This record gives sequence, C-alpha cells and structure tokens, in this order.
Amino acid sequence: MAASEYTDCHAIFWHPLQVCFKAAKVARVGAIWRMAADYPQGEPGTQQSVPTSIRLALYQPDIPQNTGTILRLAACLGVGVDVIAPTGFDMTDRALRRAGLDYLAHVEITRHSGFAAFDTARRTRGSRLLLLSSHASRSLYETRFCEGDVLLLGRESSGAPDAVHAAADERITIPMRPGLRSLNIAVAAAMALGEALRQTSAFVAPTDEAAMP
Repeated sequence: MAASEYTDCHAIFWHPLQVCFKAAKVARVGAIWRMAADYPQGEPGTQQSVPTSIRLALYQPDIPQNTGTILRLAACLGVGVDVIAPTGFDMTDRALRRAGLDYLAHVEITRHSGFAAFDTARRTRGSRLLLLSSHASRSLYETRFCEGDVLLLGRESSGAPDAVHAAADERITIPMRPGLRSLNIAVAAAMALGEALRQTSAFVAPTDEAAMP
C-alpha cells in the first residue's frame, strides 16, 4: 500500500474511532462524577438508592489510588461517598480506575465544591459528622454509631484543618501501637466503616451466589 493510501485509510477509519472513544469516556466520567450543586435538593439524580444510610466522606484527597480503593470498598458494601474538593489529582475515571477497576460505576458519589457546601448538605440531612483522626482520644471501639452517620477521613498529607475538627460531632481514632504514625487511609476507612455497619446491622446480606465456593 502506498504511503498516501495508508494516510487516507488512517484518516477514514481511525479518526471516527477516536471520536467514539472520547465520547464514551466523557459520558462515563459524567455519569460517575457530578457536583452536588448541579441538582436542586430533591431533584432526581442528587442521590441514588443505597442499602445503608452510613456514608463515607473524603476531605480533599491527595492520592488517586487510595480514593479508588475506598470507592471500591463503598461499592461492595453499598455505601455512598462524599468527595470534598479541591482534590490533589484529576478526578476522572482514568485517574481512579487502577484501584477502583470496574467498581466505580456501582458506587454513589456526591462531589462538593468545598467543606462548607458538604457541611450544609449533611446538616440538612440531619447526619452526624464523625472525623477519623490520629489526634483524637476517643477509640473507634468506644464509639456508638447511628444510622445516618458520616465518617470523614482527612487529607493524606495533612489531615483535616481546625475548622473541620470543630465542625465534627465526634472525633475518633483507631488504637495503634505507640511510636507509629498512622494507618493507610483506605485501611482506616475499611476498619471504621466495618465497625459502623456492624453496630447498625447495615451490612449487605450475603447472596447464594456469594456463598458459593
């Protein structure tokens, strides 16, 4: 095939494919990520139905792999996630898919423009805010969880600022050996969420398929 013929074929067949791939990617990202302010309160699309009212919230997350892992956790356990901007990375499917894989389409995510917008939304719902912090004195296992609670995890690099600490209804910590700084944020999320779901009897019921070897 001559070079000119190859160029013509490339233009005819490859360009439409690029357009299709780009459109599909944009549609997928748009379906997953949305700003909470895009929907008036009560309008369909603001919330999706999930099995439990316990929620996770991420304050200005830094690391996409951690966020992807937490979103996968939330998808599997039927928990909604609030993401509080700004984030330290590109909040797209491409940035998160390495850890979240194909689970991202199965988690309900609400993105907030800042902490004030998030705090207004959760107060409107009547939800308590429980902040996980290595500086807290109350143990995770001494905390009584209730339906509607929101478990907030701070930024990987710097935690949460004083204003967020002040807004929290409770600050809780996961007991660790002395001299060690902190757990990975996704591990901490799994431990705290597991305890909250256990106390509120909100774990997703196992199915026959899940019970098969």
